[in-house]
Amino acid sequence: MPSLRSLLTLSRRGVFSLPAFAAMPALADNPAAQHPDPPPPDPASFHFPRDFAFGVSSSAYQIEGAVHADGRGTSIWDEFCHDPCRTSDGKNADIADDHYHRFAEDVDLIGDTDLRHYRFSIGWPRLFPEGGGKPNPKGFAFYDRLLDKLLAKGVTPWMTLYHWDLPQALQEKGGWTNRDTAYRLADYAAAAARAYGDRVSNWLVMNETAVHAYIGHGLGYHAPGLTGVDNWFSALHHLNLGQGLAIQALRASGAKGRVGTVAACEPVIPSSPAAQDVLAAQTLDAAWNGGVLQPLFEGTYPDLIAQYTAPHVRTGDKALMAQPVDMLGINYYSRLYIEHNPARPLNLFFGPNKHPSPYYAGGWPIEPDGMYEILTSIQNRYKPREMFISENGYATGTPDASGVPLDDVSRISYITQHLHFLRKAMDAGVNMKGYFVWSLLDGFEWNDGMKWHFGLVTVDPVTLKRMPKRSYHWYGAVARAHENASIQV
Repeated sequence: MPSLRSLLTLSRRGVFSLPAFAAMPALADNPAAQHPDPPPPDPASFHFPRDFAFGVSSSAYQIEGAVHADGRGTSIWDEFCHDPCRTSDGKNADIADDHYHRFAEDVDLIGDTDLRHYRFSIGWPRLFPEGGGKPNPKGFAFYDRLLDKLLAKGVTPWMTLYHWDLPQALQEKGGWTNRDTAYRLADYAAAAARAYGDRVSNWLVMNETAVHAYIGHGLGYHAPGLTGVDNWFSALHHLNLGQGLAIQALRASGAKGRVGTVAACEPVIPSSPAAQDVLAAQTLDAAWNGGVLQPLFEGTYPDLIAQYTAPHVRTGDKALMAQPVDMLGINYYSRLYIEHNPARPLNLFFGPNKHPSPYYAGGWPIEPDGMYEILTSIQNRYKPREMFISENGYATGTPDASGVPLDDVSRISYITQHLHFLRKAMDAGVNMKGYFVWSLLDGFEWNDGMKWHFGLVTVDPVTLKRMPKRSYHWYGAVARAHENASIQV
């Protein structure tokens, strides 16, 4: 079990660790945490429509490494990890999985197991070291090579433009608390469309705006390490504005195919029925879910947070934010449990989960039914053209609890449960078009460093050798069975 000190930090998925541990006894005393995993189901037993995409996800900063190679600029995460190092295990992403030099091997891993869809991000500081102005030809050439390799392997690229790695040069001008950064994102999007528009047919602008704004700018646990209500909502609005401007820029620059974005969406639950906890949960729900989806689909902010975004909203922003999207990616891991906390921004923070949930490494609850709950809620409220699960994954430590890092039957069970509730949501009328496992490789998990392993493939920290896990072979068989099925339900 992690030390008490480690519980005071939050990783990109670690928003779940505090509520889980707050209610969680020692693992040996917790029957829910010790539940045995059933044998892996037959990969051919899953029935999804023919156009349903099975894929895997990653992000540039979490796997690429090579942070000083070939003219790449410094990002806010480079600064966060080094001045001083703020990761809970003391690790940084200078090398990570060295995907920058080993991308061909990694693409082979995707294609060789018959996965045909790969969601990844491109690094803004690798393409524009100063955030704009002079481009970096070697950075653009790297993603040319990656795209060409993906297509040669029969893998469809799903390109994310911004996955939190803002160039430090823009941060020194205020970063996402500076309205101008939204316009620099649009310039970056236009350049990406011009460079890669002939090969990319699935464009995703943002990754998890709510997390980046709250955890990085309100609480300070993520880069750039800012705190306070005004920083939180200034960043949130400018991220939403930048997203709208980037969507416009992609289309104006001739990006073919579909354009969308990715949001972290979870049901938000009060830790107790006390009125203060209920209000705290309603407020975070307004910021976390509504503060991203309502601007995108309606151009406005929920009433509970409108007073905090109002100082940053200008005439015309409504129309700029509410750009039509062809698809919406949903990152889902668990419900969020929230309680009143006067020491935190807006008097709220993550609280205990008092439900009898099973847990995985790090103390995160396994709640696949929450996926059904949030998907049906989004479909009923916003009616997006189509959605897909852009991230969903299971963490283990080092080594796995079983002591056999590659025999990850628990990860298979986790994926199975979530596919069941995804199919249930589709049967209820939710227009779901894909499911992407987080992640292809064990990688850098933000301010938890290399502590948690989400990958279908493990990476030796010394040799960087890739070693596929049991889940890699099983999930590939699911994709292969789906592709080869003669009858689709």
